[in-house]
Amino acid sequence: MTLEDYIALDGPAPNAHLAYGSAPSQYVELFLPPGRGPFPVVLLVHGGCWLQEFQGITQMRNLAGALMAHGIATWNVEYRRVDEQGGGYPGTYHDAAAALDLLIAEAAAHDLDTQRLVAMGHSAGGHLAQWLAGRRVLPKSSPLYRAHAFAVKQVIALGSFGDLRNRASSLKSTCGVDAAQLTGLPSAARPDVYSDTSPAELMPNGSTTVLINGALDTISPPHTAADYAARALQAGDTVSTLVLPQASHYDEVAASSAAWTLILPVIRQALGVVPRPEP
Repeated sequence: MTLEDYIALDGPAPNAHLAYGSAPSQYVELFLPPGRGPFPVVLLVHGGCWLQEFQGITQMRNLAGALMAHGIATWNVEYRRVDEQGGGYPGTYHDAAAALDLLIAEAAAHDLDTQRLVAMGHSAGGHLAQWLAGRRVLPKSSPLYRAHAFAVKQVIALGSFGDLRNRASSLKSTCGVDAAQLTGLPSAARPDVYSDTSPAELMPNGSTTVLINGALDTISPPHTAADYAARALQAGDTVSTLVLPQASHYDEVAASSAAWTLILPVIRQALGVVPRPEP
């Protein structure tokens, strides 16, 4: 699949639209499967290089529709990008955290099972999904720190940017984004800008993470996942990798792709969902 194929992706309309802030991009879309809950839920974070031009939330409806067919609810997250007012550091991170907090607060009202929750993100969204798992071990000196943050235990990262420190130099060439837009600038109070923005610095955090990359992914090649996994295992977290044969960066988020048949079982396992019998 190409970028043009990705932009063309779409899916069903959401069951609900919920705001977690006053900015236009501070909202989530809720997709509920038919039947009675409580439903396992995927907190889905779109990619797009943290930039508005690559869209994202509409394309993720494609996966949300596929998950609904398997009895899985989706919390599809929109957030402020680095080129939006209030986006970048720290706003984009505050948005990801607020979207998760809203899910926890609204779970009972929408029959969502927060004990069966996985944060799944693609590309830039993979970075944010992994960051959510590390949120509860943020340094207390960070503006992003919050006491008693919800512990995200299961993460699936698709073509992710999990190690900002070691990928900082490539962000400009791959995304047209300066690392400082995501990390902020160093200060006396915060000399290491990666200490609260890069998931690779927030380990161990007790999560189980599956890093999934297309074999033909040139934006987040499989070796980036292997490098991250080695670091996570050394830190004491549980992590595994999966390489999708003949898949690009965009096949990873298309339910019509052959890659989806390999990704869906990973989601089911993370949620403890028994496959539904074929009709």
